[in-house]
Amino acid sequence: MSRISKIPVEQWDPALVEITQGDSATVIEQGITRMLAHCPEMAQGAIGFGAAIAMNRTLPERLIELVRLRVAFHNQCRSCMAIRYSSAAQDLSEDLVCSLEKPQEAQDLTAAERAALDFADRFATDHLSITDQRFAALREHFNEAQTMELMLHLALYVGMGRLAATLDMTEELPASFQAEFGSTVTPWGGEPVSVR
Repeated sequence: MSRISKIPVEQWDPALVEITQGDSATVIEQGITRMLAHCPEMAQGAIGFGAAIAMNRTLPERLIELVRLRVAFHNQCRSCMAIRYSSAAQDLSEDLVCSLEKPQEAQDLTAAERAALDFADRFATDHLSITDQRFAALREHFNEAQTMELMLHLALYVGMGRLAATLDMTEELPASFQAEFGSTVTPWGGEPVSVR
């Protein structure tokens, strides 16, 4: 059960509804926003950051979705793991998601995806282990703007994913993602929810 009450869309600050198109969003999409609505001005900033990253993305959708799901696993953010964004759906099968269990052994990942996932693993679990050599490995596949873009995605996913995981907002998710808080769940272990 969520640890902070969820404010119904009809009670949100109008500015928050406008930037999220709250009336047309699904319950899953409204997810954390229903709790962020307790602090609407701050919520607008967090949502604006995420929107700017999404609208100005240059990295491939598939790579971003793989990284997002891998970070969600490290965060144990069940709502993040349950969601599959339709923008990446054509390039992302559930078999590919399953390969995230051991990305360095996966046959269907590119070298660039492996490098991004390795960096994401470290960013999410041991950021101080990211050395100049790790940046050199990224440079083999990404220019500096792309590397910065990847890092901004990671900052969003690590921070907001940990917030969402801590809130334990799982009651509207498929059963496989509703495991007891503190137990390990995987994005490759249940029926996902696709969103637009």
